[in-house]
Parts: sequence; structure tokens; C-alpha cells
Amino acid sequence: MKRWLASLVNRAVAFVIFIIVLSALAVALISSMVSRSELEAQAREQVETIANLVASDLDARLAQRRDTLAHVAEGFTMEESVLTSRARVLIRREIALQHLFDGIYLFDTNGNVIAEHPEDYDQTGLDVSDREYFRDTSDQLTPIISEPYLSNYQDRPAIMMTAPVFDHRKRFIGMLGGAVFLDGDNFMHETSGVGIGKTGYVGLATRSGVTLAHGRTGEVMTPLRLENPVLRDAMGGFEGTLSTRNQEGTDTIMSVRQLSQVPWFVSAVWPAKEAYAPVSRLADSFVQVLLIVILVVAPLALLVFRRLMAPLRNLGFQISERHLGIRTDPVDVAGGSEIRQVAETFNTVMEERDEVLASLAEREAFFRSLTQSAPIGIIQTDVLGRIEFVNPAFEKIVGIDSNDLLHTPLVEGVYEEDRAGALNDWRAALRDKVVFLGRLRLKTLRDQNLIWADVMTAVIDTEERTLGTITVVRDITHELEIEAELAEEQERADSILGILREGVLMLDVDGAIRYANQAACEFLGRPEGCEQVNFFEHVAIENESRRWEADDFLRSADVDSLYATMRNSRGRAFDVDLAILHLHRGARNHQLILVIRDDSERRREEERLSWEATHDSLTGLLNRRAFNSSLVKSLGEASKKTVASVLMLIDLDYFKPVNDKGGHLMGDDLLGRLSDLLRASVRQSDTVARLGGDEFGIILPACGLERAMELAETIRRGIESIRIEQDGKSFGVTASIGLTEMSEGDSGPREVMARADEGAYAAKARGRNRVVTVPLPPGDRLI
Repeated sequence: MKRWLASLVNRAVAFVIFIIVLSALAVALISSMVSRSELEAQAREQVETIANLVASDLDARLAQRRDTLAHVAEGFTMEESVLTSRARVLIRREIALQHLFDGIYLFDTNGNVIAEHPEDYDQTGLDVSDREYFRDTSDQLTPIISEPYLSNYQDRPAIMMTAPVFDHRKRFIGMLGGAVFLDGDNFMHETSGVGIGKTGYVGLATRSGVTLAHGRTGEVMTPLRLENPVLRDAMGGFEGTLSTRNQEGTDTIMSVRQLSQVPWFVSAVWPAKEAYAPVSRLADSFVQVLLIVILVVAPLALLVFRRLMAPLRNLGFQISERHLGIRTDPVDVAGGSEIRQVAETFNTVMEERDEVLASLAEREAFFRSLTQSAPIGIIQTDVLGRIEFVNPAFEKIVGIDSNDLLHTPLVEGVYEEDRAGALNDWRAALRDKVVFLGRLRLKTLRDQNLIWADVMTAVIDTEERTLGTITVVRDITHELEIEAELAEEQERADSILGILREGVLMLDVDGAIRYANQAACEFLGRPEGCEQVNFFEHVAIENESRRWEADDFLRSADVDSLYATMRNSRGRAFDVDLAILHLHRGARNHQLILVIRDDSERRREEERLSWEATHDSLTGLLNRRAFNSSLVKSLGEASKKTVASVLMLIDLDYFKPVNDKGGHLMGDDLLGRLSDLLRASVRQSDTVARLGGDEFGIILPACGLERAMELAETIRRGIESIRIEQDGKSFGVTASIGLTEMSEGDSGPREVMARADEGAYAAKARGRNRVVTVPLPPGDRLI
């Protein structure tokens, strides 16, 4: 292959074939991408349309059957005894329901089947009170569509639609149900029969993960396979069309639509291989056409290029003869324009060769004139390092005339302490033919002063021999003085920043720390040093429950004070006040200045003030203001609770004598013990507060009145048992406790507090040391 490609003709043929193949592949790739994109859009639209149609049809059919069932149930308004006696007659005459359902059932209030159709199912007398659909309908008293279940008839999978039956007084007397078998010949079976193309199918499942219909496998009432992430998302309510893989690993297009009547979803699936089949067939045809084109073009291109390159071979023979001196005339100019151009160029080069040699002297003169005006010092030496030429800029740097410098060794101008090292490096550079770079001190006129210079020396040589060196010298004395002053200022700034308690950092746009004082390194958990460490990888900064990422810092404006929590790589957290300053924003050298201040003490003071504003200082319980806020919140949530919330007010009996006889310190001790008792008696979700003096309040969310009464008795006995001994006397108190339920009918906390207070007063009126419950007003009791 190497020998074959050595020929330009063969290379040209290979290039032509390569271009054809490359162009064809580009066209094929673009066409395939465009076609696939269009096919994918069409396939997605088709799958999405089918999923929408199936979902809409199922919603309509389910709604029709549920509404019809509810309408028939409304017509069964009669006495419960009449319903029981006429149950079979009522079921038999409901012809419409018989066409809509696989089975119709009438249940009494205890969940017993009192009539059915068809009677061949032999379900009459069966107790279904443990079925979820019966419990839900009995509790909610509304029509429902059940989750799938295994029926009592031959364990066939089914769903049940139920509607409650009421008498003339709107009292629940029974239930009408219609069953649909998932494996029967009905609209559920029709869903799994919907096809998409040749191998696409439709599936139906519940959000709880049960398969209702599967167009590919025919599965019914089986757990949903969750290897597919789209199905997992569909169980959470996802709707949409995505490319995914099924359980067998086949690429598919899947569209998911949620049903509005029940927590089910429809999935329409079309294998991608079938959807994109036209693109694959087009690619196969394209490859066949490409092979035919190559077989035709390759021989033809080979023949054409051989004829075109024949003059080039003749030109090669003539150039070889001219080089060997056999030919003295110019080479012939023939063939294509490129070959003619080569021949003309060769003739021109030969003519100009002598002229080039003559111009070398002129170029040397030009070089010398150019260096005269250069702003930096330039010195030319021979191979022994003796100066042959210096420009005026170098004369000005060292203050010595060029006549005094010529033919003197260049190294003698280097200060003695730097000379030995410079000489060794310079010889190594000459030997290895590399550029010598150094920073040296040079002597000036009469050695009065020394100057610092950056020196660069390169070898001047040809293929045959080395001619000498060229050296460039730049005076950097003033620059070094400025650098020394800057270093001194930097050292002073570092000293100041080093003693600050605030952390100060400089970051680049990648987060690398370019400068940090000691306080900043301690914040980062790296007291040994943190420069060059990536700031964003070693700390996490959160503000208002949101973590600040690197982009947030780079895009933010300058910030004077950002209250945040900073956690370093060692897990230590700080409450900080952060300041952010941008330098050179938008430029390549964009940098961030961060100032970190410890904000823990201020936040602890805020937390202390916040606690004191909402708590009683003596007992540590909530105060009246915080208690009222909790009570308003509980009243707002009363309608959402299935079990009633309860308010308990506790008024101590005989507390004044304890204060009068035992003193306020004893009273405070008693209140402290009482507070510990209340905290230990309630749940974590309950609210306990001291409302003032000897009055306490407890909010019991979703507790229920019966359980609240038991808790109140426990608290009453606990208070009664508290005794304090002093000077041989025993002191104690009892409690009058009022209880009342909270209702969504309560207009506000004042109303429910008044009821509970009424109970406490009633307890005192009945002799104290007891619990009294005040019921809700008529019409407010929870149903």
C-alpha cells in the first residue's frame, strides 16, 4: 500500500474516491438525521394521539358507567326494608346496567349481597364488608371506582363501581355496585387490543403499580415492572412522550396519559426500530448506489490522472539533468498550468541563485543599520566571545564607547561575582546550540555603578560552521527597584491582613485561592495554609436554604453583607457575614475578593430575643402570644382533621395561699414542677403554654375528645400529687380543667377559649379538682 500511494496519480485517485465517500457519507448522515428527526416527530405525534384517544375513551366510558350507576341508585330511594324485599326485582329490570357491566350487585348496609345479576355468579348472601370499595363508599357516601381486585367469582380480576343508596331521609340504606372483569369481553379488553403499526401496543395500569391491560403480553392484574423509569414517573403523575427502553431492553417511543376519572394511566408504546424502519431501508439503498459509483469512477480517474501527469515526469528528468550539469538550457515549459508554473519557477530560481549570493553583503549592512535604532542593547561576538559590533543603545546602558568595547571579551563586562556562573551557562548554550537566558549585573564606566540586566544570547551558525553569537541586553535596574518597593508594600499588607479576625481571600474564576490570610484558612479548616486550594470544593455556603454555587458568586453583584451558613471540608459550620467584591469583571483576569466575618454571636443574640418573645421566662413554656398563634393555626386546620383537635385550659386551685404562706420562691418552685409535669404528659406535637399567673393552656391536635379526657384526668392527678415541704408544713394545689373540641365553625380563638374557660369555671363551681367538658354548639359537631 505504501509503494502504491508513493505515486501522485494513485494518491489523486485515492483522494477522489475519499472525497466521493466523504461527501456521500455527509449527505447520508444529514439525510438520515433529517429523516429520523421527521420520522421521530411523526412517530411521537402518532403515539401521543393514540394515548390521548385511548385515555379520553376510557375516561368517557368509566364516567358513563359511574354516572349511570349513580343515577339508578338515586331512583332506589325507599325504606331499607322495601329495598331488601324488592332487591331482586329492582336488579332484574335495570337492563341498561346489565349492558354496561359484567355483574350488578345490591348490598345492604352490612356489606351483604342481597341481589345480583347474572344470578349464575351465585354471590347472593356473600359478605363484602371487608372489601375496600365497600368501606370507601360507606365512609365517603359518594360514587367511586375501585382499585383492581380478585373477585369472589372464579378469582377473576375486576374493578367495582359503586354508588350509595339513601332513603327519603337521606339515610344510607345500601349500595349499588357494577363489576367489570378485566379479562372479559368488554371495553377494558378493547383497550389492550389497540395496535400501533405492526408491533406497537397500548397498556393500562394504576398509579399503585398494578397492570390492568397489556397489549403485548396480555397480562392482567400483575405488578407493574418498574425497570422503565417512564413507568415509575407515570406512577407519580407524569404525562408526556419520551424515548425509552422497555423491560427487554428494546428502544421504544412511549407516551403516557393520566386518566381524570381514576388514578390510572395509559401508556402507548411503539418500538423505535419499526418507527424508524424507512430510514434504515434508505441507508441500505444508499450504500449500494455508493459502491456502484466507486467501481465506475475509480478506473476512469486512474486513466485520466496518468495522462495529466505525464508532462510532470518529463520535467523531473530535465531538472535532474540541469542539477548534474548535463543540461545548461532552461527546462521545457509544457503540460498543465501547474506543471508550467513549476518549470517557470525552477528556471527563475536558478537565475536568482547568483543574485542572492550577491545580496548577502547588502543584507549585512542593512542589519547593522537596523540595530543602530533599536531601543535595546545588541552585541555581536565571534566564536571566542570577543565583541565585533555593539549598537548605540548598549553604549548608553554601560556608558562606554563602542571603540573601547570592540575586540574585548564580552564576559569581562559582567560583574565578578556573577561572571563564573554566567560563563558556564553561556558555554553550555553554545555547545547545545540553545538560547542563553540570564539576569546579570554589568559593570559601567570606571566601575562606578552596577546595573541589572536581562541578557539573551543566541548562536549564529550555518550548516557548515558556527559564526559567533548575537546578544540582546535590557536594563532592568529601575524595574527591580519598583519590584522591591511593591514587595515591601505587599509584606506590609500581608502583616495587616494576617492579624485581622476577618477572613480575606482572593479567588480566580475557577475558584483557586490566589491569596488568603490566616483567619480565612482557619475558616476553611486548613490553618496550615490554603493558597492554590479550590475554594468552592472545600466549602459549602447556604443562604435562605439555597446553596450558592460557583456561578452564583461569579454572576452576583458586589455584596456588602450576605448572612449565610458556611460549612468547611472538615464538617465544621459557621454563621458568617460575607462580603463579595469583583475585580476586572468580564476580563480574562476577573477575580473575586471575599471577606468572611464570624456572625455567630449576633445570631445567638437574635435567637435569644426571639425565644424570650415567645416563652415564659419562669417555666420555659410558650407565652400567651405564641399560644394564641398556635391556636389560630389549629383552628385553620380543623377542617382537614379526621379526628377533632381539643383545647384544654388548666386553672390552679388554692395557688394564692401557697404564695402567701410559703412565699413567692415556693410558688415559683411549684410552677416549675407543674411545667415539667405538663411537658412530660403531652405529645411532641402538642402545644403547652403558661397563659398568666396560675393559668395554663394545652392544644391537642387530632387527639379526640375521649383521649383528651383521659389525658386531663392524668394531669389532674399528677398536679394533685405534687407536694412541697417547708418548715414541717406541706403545700400543694389542685386543678380545675376545662375541655372543648375545636370546630371549623369556630369564628376564632376567642370563641373556643371561651368554651374551655367555661369548663374551668364549671369545674371550680362543682367543687374544684375536676375535669369538665364543654360540648360544641348544635350544628358545629363534626360528622
